[in-house]
Amino acid sequence: MLDHPSIDRHFASNDSVLAEVIRQVGPCTLRPRRDRFRTLVGSIISQQISTSAARTIRARFEAHLKPAKVSPESVARLTLDELRALGLSRQKASYLLDLAAKCSDGTVRLSRIGRYSDEEIIEELTQVKGIGRWSAQMFLIFGLRRLNVFPADDLGVRTAIRRLYGLDALPSSGESHEIGRRWQPYASIGAWYCWRFLELPPR
Repeated sequence: MLDHPSIDRHFASNDSVLAEVIRQVGPCTLRPRRDRFRTLVGSIISQQISTSAARTIRARFEAHLKPAKVSPESVARLTLDELRALGLSRQKASYLLDLAAKCSDGTVRLSRIGRYSDEEIIEELTQVKGIGRWSAQMFLIFGLRRLNVFPADDLGVRTAIRRLYGLDALPSSGESHEIGRRWQPYASIGAWYCWRFLELPPR
């Protein structure tokens, strides 16, 4: 369980700007997604497309697999052409097949990956084609609920920082990290509130 009073106090003391966002949005509802393989599949599908498009493709993908669940075995049985017919690019289709293969052969060990440090997890996951540092960080936040992950290259986080802190342009990596340091040891929570801020109606 997240200790919301402690989180509220931390941001109130360290970042009054984000503390106001927390007041508007309410308690963080970030929870770990227990199906780690399905989480990674969703991360690959979602790359560089809108949230609504990703949701549509994920639903189509999972419906195609039924009655089987999303697993390395069920994904490995699909062909590139089948995946393309579901709306995936050829590149993403190849990424999913590579993910399934590496989970099956033990290159990526999802059953024990939760024991590793953040950087060890990133190193293991980025062996998969199509999984870079950003995708691995999304897995840390949403798959494992690691609380101190700062996705400095995430466009949503950078856009929120620009608007919240009155910057003239999207922040550089250095500027993002400078702000993100205020959020530690709850950098993931800070990022989550940045995403929720972008969903708030304009004032």
